[in-house]
Formats: sequence, C-alpha cells, structure tokens
Amino acid sequence: MSPGAGAAAAVVSAGVAPSAAMSPGASAAPSATVNPGYEPLAPHTAPGEAAEEELPTLDLMLDEAVADAGGPETPTAAEPHQDTSPPEAEAESVEDDIPEVALGNYRQLFETRLHPLPEDQRVAFARGAEDPELSALCFDPVPAVIKAVMENPRTGLAHARLIARNHRNPVGLEALCGRAAFTADTGVRRWLVRNPQLPSGLFRRLWSSRRLMELHKVTVDRDVPESTRRSAREVLRQRFTTGPAEEKVELILNTEGRALGALVGMSVDGKTASMLCGRTYRSPMLIQNIARWSAAPPALIAHLLKQEAVRRQPQLRLLLIRHPNAPADAKRGG
Repeated sequence: MSPGAGAAAAVVSAGVAPSAAMSPGASAAPSATVNPGYEPLAPHTAPGEAAEEELPTLDLMLDEAVADAGGPETPTAAEPHQDTSPPEAEAESVEDDIPEVALGNYRQLFETRLHPLPEDQRVAFARGAEDPELSALCFDPVPAVIKAVMENPRTGLAHARLIARNHRNPVGLEALCGRAAFTADTGVRRWLVRNPQLPSGLFRRLWSSRRLMELHKVTVDRDVPESTRRSAREVLRQRFTTGPAEEKVELILNTEGRALGALVGMSVDGKTASMLCGRTYRSPMLIQNIARWSAAPPALIAHLLKQEAVRRQPQLRLLLIRHPNAPADAKRGG
C-alpha cells in the first residue's frame, strides 16, 4: 500500500473526516468523475453546525443497529456460512435483515467520508476495512472497489446482500457472484434478480440449475425487471424439457396449472404423465388449465374425465372432451 493510501486508511479508521487531516491550504474536493448509478444524497447540514456533528450514529456497528431496531442478529464473518434456504413463509424476512436506519448510516458514511477519497485509496482501504466502513464501501459504484471488498476476509452475507441490492455495475455483480457461498444465499439471489443491471448471461449461469418452482416465481415477480423475467421464462422452458419428473409435477400442481401458460407446446415424459395420472383432482382451476394445455398427455385427459369434480361440473367435461388428445369414445359420448 502506498504511503498516501495508508494515511487515508488510518484517518478513516480513526473516525476523522479525510478533510480534517489535510493542511489548512488543501481542500478535499470530490472526484470529478461520477460513476453511473451513483446518486448522492442531499446535504442536511443545519446552519451553524460543524460537519462532524452531522452523523451522530455513523460509528454504529451492524449488530448494534440490528439490536436497536429489534431485528434478528446478522451473521458475522467469523461464523461459517451454511446454505440453509428458509421456508417460503420466512423468505421475505431474509432480505430485510439490515434495518433502514443502518442502511442510511452506511450510505451517508460512504458519501461524506469515503467517496471523496481517490479511487485507488478506496480500493486499498477496502481490502482491510472493518465495519462500519466495510458496509459503507458496499455502496461504492466502482467495480474495482467491490472486487476489493470481496477480497476482504471480513466480508460476510450481510455485505453480499448490500452489494446485490445497491450496486449498479455488471462487473461488480460478476465479482460478487464469484463466491458460491454468497450466490447460494436466498437473500442475495432475491436482491440480484431485482437488480436492473444483472446480466442475462450471469442469470442463466446462476439459475440454470435451480428448481422449476424457483424459476417460475421469478417469472411472475413484479419487482423483477422485465429483461430478467424474460430470461427466467427462457430458462424455465429449457429446464422443463430436461428437469426431473418430480419438479415438473410440483410445478404443475403447486401453481394449479398456471405455469402451463408459459410452457405452450412443451410435452412431458412418460414418468411425469404417470405421476400426474396417479393423483385425485378436486381443483376446478387446475383441471381447466390442464384442459387448455395443448400438450397434455392423452392418458391424463382420460384420467381427468373420471374425476368426481368433472362428473359434477359439465363445463369441465366439455373442456376436456374438446381437447385434441381426448379419447375418441369420450368425444362420441359427448
């Protein structure tokens, strides 16, 4: 590390603004280059107040911020990461593990104390920074800084989620996804698919092995950009062709056949058809969607015609006998 970078790191670690350590005649002007995706906050300095009094809680550590907000304890770098994807009911709480007050503090810390530093000094400082500065550097729009954050041994899941949520450069997102432990985390994946700068190739690489149900949820999530949803639909069709029969049955039954709308012309193998024919069907919505599925196997149509729900509702029977794969005797019998 150069002498200038070491001095800057020492000043930031001590909690002193970089401009305060300079000589009276020097000024710490922000970098003239504004990176894409960077949106500075408007200053909130009250008349007569010193710059150091603007951020009374900037030294708030991540665990302390979580405790003050009453949220769950955030994993630290010392704890080994375990890929324990939460149940669907708890999935939404995973992404909100850092309270908004802490996010605001980290962003202000970056904009007021770290962003004015030259890029090379921020890169050098990111490799050995600790919280709260390490979390603040996750807001840096420069990919080189994000790469340096990924090299920091203290970087954990909380920092990975911050980067996936706030970084707006595909190069930086590629650096984040280079760590398999991070991409396996449900919170990181949720923020990645909502990031408008997620490259299509990166999405395909990360989601090509995911379950069909997870891919389907991306295709219908309105918080996901349309470009990513389009990529998810393409990957879903590819995976439906080669995926295991159990996942195909799970997708059709759990969505009550709604997923079949994105699978027009996609047929199923014999094992999938056999598993579908081994169930009892009571949901009119599921029966209707299968009846509108042009690739429904003939054995499945015949099985549905025998269901009690179809016998009680003539409109369902009419839909099924109009299917191109309906048995000939059913069509003759009306």
